[in-house]
Amino acid sequence: MSDFSARRTMMVDTQVRPSDVTKFPIIEAMLKVAREDYVPAAQREAAYLGENLNLGDGRILLEPRSMAKMLDALAIDNDDLVLDIGCAYGYSSAVIAHMAEAVVAVEEDEQMSKEAQEALMTAGADNAIVHKGPLIDGAAKHGPYDVILIQGGVETVPEGILAQLKVGGRIACIFMTGALGEVRIGHKSESGISWRVDFNAGAPVLRGFGREIAFQL
Repeated sequence: MSDFSARRTMMVDTQVRPSDVTKFPIIEAMLKVAREDYVPAAQREAAYLGENLNLGDGRILLEPRSMAKMLDALAIDNDDLVLDIGCAYGYSSAVIAHMAEAVVAVEEDEQMSKEAQEALMTAGADNAIVHKGPLIDGAAKHGPYDVILIQGGVETVPEGILAQLKVGGRIACIFMTGALGEVRIGHKSESGISWRVDFNAGAPVLRGFGREIAFQL
């Protein structure tokens, strides 16, 4: 029997706090949410490693440091409505649910969306819902949103997703250029999104978020 709560504390003390993440709501949420409950049973022992956890089919559970730093940069408030794109088995949404007024998790994989909904219900995260549908579509019917996160790499962000962000809202994405990536935080104004680079991180580019290569004869 593994002592997952001790691993959770160690994750926060060795991966999160040293990365200049000090906001109490993030620390508290990451100490509370049982990360091992949001991965396939065979990967529970690997849930607290300081690296992206491969969930198969180009999907990952983002490593704790990167996720914590994204949350820190977004400064989620307790009256924010958050769109969490590519929630996989629901871990990111469970953490966000501790910090936001409500979170809408988007997952297109049938099994992942089903298990995410069950895990969030079991954890009592009644301010989180899982919207099953293509990641590139987001969940416009529940928006617009104060904050959007994308749980995977992107080369480009569909206009349809950016349109679901409120003016004054924030979005965090891991922009990939080949094997290298950087987290950029976007702020939406009346004139569009202004991006700034926050830190380096990497993740596989999600299906539908790659840059289309122009076909040339």
